[in-house]
Amino acid sequence: MTWDAVVVGAGPNGLVAANRLLDAGWSVLLLEAQPEVGGAVRSDREVHPGFVHDTFSAFYPLAAISPTIASFDLEDHGLVWQHAPAVLGHPFEDGSWAVLHRDRELTAAGLDDLHPGDGRAWLELCEQWDRVGPHLIGALLTPFPPVRHGVGLLAALRHVGGLDFVKTLLTPATTLVRQRFGGEGARLLLAGNSAHADIPLDSPGSGLMGLLLAMLGQTVGFPVPEGGAGGLSRSLARRFLAGGGEIRTDAEVEHVEVTRGRAVAVRTIGGERYAAGRAVIADVLAPTLYTRLLERSDVPERVFRSLETFELDPGTVKVDWALARPVPWQVAPDTACGTVHVADSVADMALAMSQVQAGAVPASPFMLSGQMTTADATRSPAGTESFWAYAHVPQHTRSDAGDGGIRGVWDRDDCERFADRMQARLERLAPGFGDAALARRILGPRELEARNANLVGGSLNGGSAQLHQQLVLRPLPGLGRAETPVRGLFLGSASAHPGGGVHGACGDNAARAALAHDRLRRVLPGRVASP
Repeated sequence: MTWDAVVVGAGPNGLVAANRLLDAGWSVLLLEAQPEVGGAVRSDREVHPGFVHDTFSAFYPLAAISPTIASFDLEDHGLVWQHAPAVLGHPFEDGSWAVLHRDRELTAAGLDDLHPGDGRAWLELCEQWDRVGPHLIGALLTPFPPVRHGVGLLAALRHVGGLDFVKTLLTPATTLVRQRFGGEGARLLLAGNSAHADIPLDSPGSGLMGLLLAMLGQTVGFPVPEGGAGGLSRSLARRFLAGGGEIRTDAEVEHVEVTRGRAVAVRTIGGERYAAGRAVIADVLAPTLYTRLLERSDVPERVFRSLETFELDPGTVKVDWALARPVPWQVAPDTACGTVHVADSVADMALAMSQVQAGAVPASPFMLSGQMTTADATRSPAGTESFWAYAHVPQHTRSDAGDGGIRGVWDRDDCERFADRMQARLERLAPGFGDAALARRILGPRELEARNANLVGGSLNGGSAQLHQQLVLRPLPGLGRAETPVRGLFLGSASAHPGGGVHGACGDNAARAALAHDRLRRVLPGRVASP
């Protein structure tokens, strides 16, 4: 049988691409190497009976704001969003908290209590974002160049200071927070959100990332799928199957077959061949596509030269705990938070990130963590907490900035030592944390990659989010769209524009590009060249 399209990889981008093509009337086969769909949006019960833990990602503000995800009406296919009482908190050792609420007035009031004047400064930033934010998000989540949203953004900038606000968007997070706020609370809320990406806090682009996530927290929150992250992936899969699509799991693709410069089929490691009459969409890491799935003779030499400078984002160590009781914070915040950031100060956070960039295992890692039962009561028995934390580590370790005992090979010994380092940070803020743990699971870079081949070395975002690898430079210079040098083959993973995050735009862009090229090919048969 020949399918109109074969989609390689059933992560969120692959699922989105498959649904979009199916909606266009194409026959679509979706192939996934793992036993279940979802990629980095999955959940499981392997840590402790009765506890659901998200295996990889957990909170989904970008999915909540994504026009792509919204277009699929996933609530009709079982998706239910849940929210923690407060979006995000940052605890201090004195027991105080900086807290981001969905209500900006509450956020501002809390920040003003920590440092008078910061509440007003926060609201001023929110008011500016109200004008430019929708256009900026639209520009980020559409194919490059974003003509319609770009025009809207230019018009909106006139109302927020023009080039002065452009400068704000490009200002590094460490500088931006000092310019805008007098207290550490507001500074940490913004800088902590910046640190969700791998952009150093003293580099351009980090301030924009912090603004984006902080403001999304106050418009759509940081929602979670009821019952586990896998609920989002399963709803996409159910929609696809209900429309007549086909999914085959445990089907790892090892080769994309190219004939006369066009992708015509894929082959799995089991020897199966699946013909694609119109397109192949690859939800795989860019280096994997060009160096492993394609013959060298099918890829222009310039692509191989560019791949030499392709940069992965840092590795990750993620630890899941099943807690017999809620996290024993030294002083609990007035409103319980779903996401919690752990760092002593902006300087401490920046130091940890700079150590990772320099190839050193951080001595005091900056940690993102999640109180999942707080966000969704179905995750564990009443009175308990499904909890996780992760921290970044170098892709290539040169040294350990801590006690020197971590070598960076990320075997079981390295992972246990680093998890102990992370847990010690939590224990300082939540005395008795370790005593509350019923079980602990550590997923180091090796384990993450084994569970999802796109997470090479524990990288979460399909490649660095720094400015030198964004827009027309993502994944490679001159390939800033979903098209590849092979006709009929489209890159639909987080390696493509606009990059990491569960928003589905990479898969949607690839599907729409495939549809556009197919229409053009039918109008001008034999005259559609590769990009």
